[in-house]
Amino acid sequence: QVQLAESGGGLVQAGGSLRLSCAASERIFSTNSMGWFRQAPGKEREFVAAITWTTGTTYYTDSVKGRFTISRDNAKATVYLQMNSLKPEDTAVYYCAADKSTLTLRRGPPSGVDYWGKGTLVTVSS
Repeated sequence: QVQLAESGGGLVQAGGSLRLSCAASERIFSTNSMGWFRQAPGKEREFVAAITWTTGTTYYTDSVKGRFTISRDNAKATVYLQMNSLKPEDTAVYYCAADKSTLTLRRGPPSGVDYWGKGTLVTVSS
């Protein structure tokens, strides 16, 4: 069973930065990719970014391109999300996810994703 644990959320002012981390159990390498989703109050969970374990290929939703960077450390089985130039609309609970299929992470639906973390809250004040 793959286990995911997020950390790094918090309160930041607009224009600031945060880095989220997702530590995974060793069995994470049975999956192909890891990624980040977010869910704002009253909204559906949405894809943010994904990265493949083998090649490090990255994918982003349009609203975060140029501001967020996803990276991974295979030795630590950890994925990071560096978030810069944060906006109030980035406020959400951010979830780490893992799946055998990169396409499932990117295209969803979220209900089809194999593994989820419990989430970490990011609040961006204006």
